Amino acid sequence: MPLRSTLFSGYNRLEELFAHARSPLLLLIRLYWGWQFAQNGWGKLQHISKIAEYFGTLHVPLPSLMAPAIASLELFGGILLIFGLLTRLTAFLLVGDMFVAYLLADREALATAFSSDPSKFLAADPFSFLFACLVLTAFGAGLYSLDHYLFHRNRAVVV
Repeated sequence: MPLRSTLFSGYNRLEELFAHARSPLLLLIRLYWGWQFAQNGWGKLQHISKIAEYFGTLHVPLPSLMAPAIASLELFGGILLIFGLLTRLTAFLLVGDMFVAYLLADREALATAFSSDPSKFLAADPFSFLFACLVLTAFGAGLYSLDHYLFHRNRAVVV
């Protein structure tokens, strides 16, 4: 067997192996960051007046309305991520939440995102949440989810 054919065959097997890791990885991302969002949302709801006051200092319009809305989005969005229900929509909404968090609370870090030293952007609190939600928006919930069970189980599985 020529070297080129052997390399392609080996690479194809490696791709198949990694494709089987996609759904377990998406499950882990959903469980971890879903739990983190749910905890953050619950914590905000427990101290909603302080959160509304903080939103006021950031010049968020209607802070007493936006604080419970954002807290609820994070709490219920986190729960939806954990179960893998409406994952892409939920993750997309949470991407917006994290982008606004950067924009309002950490604009300096956001400004470094595409600079020669993005360390402030990468170290900011919203980064890992934003990144996880971007992954879930792009790839969905995976096989181990209510989304798959309710909406995709009768379709051909694309690995």
